[in-house]
Amino acid sequence: GSGIEIFEFLRGNHVDVIISEIDLPELNGITALRAIKKENKTINVLMFSSQPEEIYAISTLKAGASGYLHKGTSIDDLENAVRKIHGGEVSLSEKMEKHLHYEDTRKSRTRLFKKLSTREVEVLKLLSIGRKNKEIAEELDINEKTVSTYKARLFKKLNVTNVVDLIHQARHHN
Repeated sequence: GSGIEIFEFLRGNHVDVIISEIDLPELNGITALRAIKKENKTINVLMFSSQPEEIYAISTLKAGASGYLHKGTSIDDLENAVRKIHGGEVSLSEKMEKHLHYEDTRKSRTRLFKKLSTREVEVLKLLSIGRKNKEIAEELDINEKTVSTYKARLFKKLNVTNVVDLIHQARHHN
């Protein structure tokens, strides 16, 4: 039900693989992922979300996930992903694998997005849905000044000068 409940469950149970959503109440799924991996390096995490794979798969892998699947996937694909991850492999959807190969052939602007940290992607996502700095700070459990710092980094990395252009760039690249 929430990112905090994952930790409560982990305290009383042996776990090999966690299937987690990104959009969790109380503690964001990516934040929870980082904390899980920091405390339990042997637990593998499959992010299973309705968020766009093109944006979140790479970010979640960087944060420590062993795989990413969109919630629209088949139950067979989900089962295969869990088995693969349990065996120590990385699992991405066929679509995401193809997307990564396609991305490798594209250069210029997409490289900019690959340079974004996981936290920068989270801030960008929240800005894109209209959240204010204070709301972002509360949701990510960080200081409001830190949100401003992430925004400034996003402006610089994506070569924009205002939030409208920043959101336009993000939407242009899904």
